[in-house]
Amino acid sequence: MRHSTQAFSTTACLLRPCAMAAAFVCSSAALAQSTTSTQSGPAFSFGGYGTLSATHSNHDFADFTSTILKPDGVGYTRATSLSNDSRLAAQLGVAIDNQWSAVLQVTTERRYDYSYATQVEWLNLKYQATPDLSIRVGRIALPIFVAADYRKVGYAYPWVRPPIEVYGGIPITNSDGADVSYRWQRGSMKHVTQVFYGGTDIELTDTTSVKARGLFGLTHSADIGALSVRASLFTATINVNIARPLFDGFRQFGAAGIAIANKYDVIDKRVDAFTIGFNYDPGQWFLMSEYGIMDGHSFLAKSNSAYLSAGYRFGSLTPYATYSQAKALRPNSDPGLPQAGLPPPLAAAAGQLNAGLNHLLNAIATQDTLSAGLRWDFRPNFALKLQHDRITPRAGSRGTLINPQPGFRSGRAVHVTSVALDFVF
Repeated sequence: MRHSTQAFSTTACLLRPCAMAAAFVCSSAALAQSTTSTQSGPAFSFGGYGTLSATHSNHDFADFTSTILKPDGVGYTRATSLSNDSRLAAQLGVAIDNQWSAVLQVTTERRYDYSYATQVEWLNLKYQATPDLSIRVGRIALPIFVAADYRKVGYAYPWVRPPIEVYGGIPITNSDGADVSYRWQRGSMKHVTQVFYGGTDIELTDTTSVKARGLFGLTHSADIGALSVRASLFTATINVNIARPLFDGFRQFGAAGIAIANKYDVIDKRVDAFTIGFNYDPGQWFLMSEYGIMDGHSFLAKSNSAYLSAGYRFGSLTPYATYSQAKALRPNSDPGLPQAGLPPPLAAAAGQLNAGLNHLLNAIATQDTLSAGLRWDFRPNFALKLQHDRITPRAGSRGTLINPQPGFRSGRAVHVTSVALDFVF
């Protein structure tokens, strides 16, 4: 967003106007651009960002959370939480010379295991082979959304959080590997083509994890005037053991159970995704939208999602509105194991397994959300936001809500109100 052209800090990361979204430019890259061949030694930069937030929900039968990588949220577990969107990050950059640079970014936020352990978000070495061609090796931002480079930097976008129907579908934010970026221009249109390869491990608890291998993708961005467009395509091999005990139970029922487990369990399953979005920001107002489709070939299922958001600036105030939706493209239920003819104890066990499977499939989101908010840039590098979301799970799904309880009803609107203070330094 063109909310500010202030420097992230004079020696750290910059927020620069870029179409209608503020691009989060790492300190080492910004510093490297100003480095000359006469530099006598490495030049360092330091900066950071953070969000302090409070979120409230009126719903008693499930939790709203900003990401499925959190164990609970607001609603059933507690009415109000300070940890839903809050985070703090610091970044250290070094420009070694006019070609080599490196960046380290660490973040602290609530994790799935309830801890606030500091995590390495970025750690990579960059080689600027030519003014237009660069290569990075290490932990890099996964470039699959419009806000990929600043996905956790609340100050860089208008909302309290990116629309969860789209961004929540792919909660992975970085990859350990390499990427190659090439900048080129045709007429007045500027292009960046990026190829990336890597993988990631997300340790949720001591015994549960999400692992992605062979994560390969292509991203292309194009800018002309106030319009910016980005499209991404990627594929990966995924292993998720969160529901492994359930599927191990199915395997005890012979061929029928093994077939169900092989269909839904996430053991070396391909995940394919495509996203495309645009930003249009001529200055006084903005319009932005994204669409994504993902196929997990497992209980992750196949789904699509989209949002449309717009806002208008009145000096330091920016009211905005967003409509977002997600839709499962495969059934969110399965008859599971046949129970007819089974001895009573086995029939009861099969019934429990079938219920567990349908509880899992019910988590594939079909929902829509209407959001309205106000951003106030009350001083340089600080923004205060107030946002209200009306979230409605549809088609028997619990949407993006977690921890559903007896009495939860799909189709009932959930109201969530959030306030956030975003800052960069």
